[in-house]
Amino acid sequence: MVKNLLRVESMSKHYTMKNPRIELEFRGSEEATAKGGVFAVKAFAEQCGLWERVGAEAALESRKDTSKGYEPVVYVATFLFGFASGGASMADFERLNDEPGLKRFLGISRFPDETTLAQWMRAIGKEGAKILMGINREFIAWALERIAPERIVHGGELEWFFDDTQLEVTGKCFESATLNYEGNTTLSWQTLWAGPFLACGELGSGSRDCSELLPEQLDQCRELLGSRVNYLYADSGSSAGKYLNELEAKVDGFSVSYNKWTSGPERCAKELPESAWSKEQTLKWRDGKRHRAQHAWMSYQPEGCEGSQLFAVTRHQLEQGELFWRYAFVCCESTREQSPALAVERHKLKGDKERQFSQVLTDMDLHHPPCKSLAANQVFYALGSLAHNLLQAIKLIHLPDHEQPLRIRTLLHVLMLIPVTFKRHARQLKAVCCVNSRWLPWWRKFAHELPALSGLYRLRPSPG
Repeated sequence: MVKNLLRVESMSKHYTMKNPRIELEFRGSEEATAKGGVFAVKAFAEQCGLWERVGAEAALESRKDTSKGYEPVVYVATFLFGFASGGASMADFERLNDEPGLKRFLGISRFPDETTLAQWMRAIGKEGAKILMGINREFIAWALERIAPERIVHGGELEWFFDDTQLEVTGKCFESATLNYEGNTTLSWQTLWAGPFLACGELGSGSRDCSELLPEQLDQCRELLGSRVNYLYADSGSSAGKYLNELEAKVDGFSVSYNKWTSGPERCAKELPESAWSKEQTLKWRDGKRHRAQHAWMSYQPEGCEGSQLFAVTRHQLEQGELFWRYAFVCCESTREQSPALAVERHKLKGDKERQFSQVLTDMDLHHPPCKSLAANQVFYALGSLAHNLLQAIKLIHLPDHEQPLRIRTLLHVLMLIPVTFKRHARQLKAVCCVNSRWLPWWRKFAHELPALSGLYRLRPSPG
């Protein structure tokens, strides 16, 4: 007992705040920037050929006189560097002009202001957004070839995810905005994810069923689907028979919530023999209470389906005080799971996919569309998707295993927002990157692994 008390006493150190005696001096920002890590995004984009790809697209050119104004690559770079430095709006991107050191470091003499960015987005419109999403998918294909498979596949399958989210808008002037079930004005955003990458996005489907976009987006991603084994997660909005037909034709396996048209499946489930049900379990259900539950396989043909589908069905009831079974269904045709219980557990991984949205909506603050024009907003979100994918690719390709759980916001703070000071030395400008000692070995290794860095900057050899 005495020994334990002594150990606690030795650990309880007193911490307080002191007033250090430090000489404080202010200098112009020409000599430094706090966003020095953004140069890695520039070099990484150079490595994958992004700048050349953007420059080759006539649809991204809005100028009548190409001898004046900004080239498309400058507009795209403004968005990518703005997002990578923690910006969330075009006003933030315009403020990159307030840092002469950063502009010098990135090789851009002036960034477009907020009004010019909005004019360019409206000018290239929906066709420009489509081109940018196509470039985004080409980048994803490039990245998937270079990422260690164990970081992006589950059981040898690349997991896809389709979902619709609602973006907050204020006012009644946003094109294609509608009232949601809570009476709030929102703009829908239907997305298709390829592993950790945002591969497709469509804003404002209006009165269309959002799942109508799923077959279209899968067609847009057919080169990404390629020869891989692909598995798709979707919610109940995609469970209509016509959509299940499309999924069966386009992906190797899928898992879709089925809770909209349950009267037919419930009749079939009640007719299953007792021998079809698994051993009873006691589980903590979604309502937070303890439920008795059993699982079974079931074959059922939904209306509009060309053939019967395989369902994993769960019957459950409160552990005490409930007489009749309730049923939950997951359509999982072509599943490779050994039991219906495992199929249900795998479908619950859809929750992890849904949380990927937070890295786009929260970490990059893409909750709020910036423009009233739908076409301009589509361009903005296409560029936001590309910025997200660039940062994810840097993490997945270059960061060590123990750093893979990092979120986008943490990645921005520890890698992108690093101080850089500039010095004149022997008629040359020298940039000194001030890096946390924990990340210093990684930066040196990253610079060695990325040949494009030495093409853009003269790297000083590491000590020793």
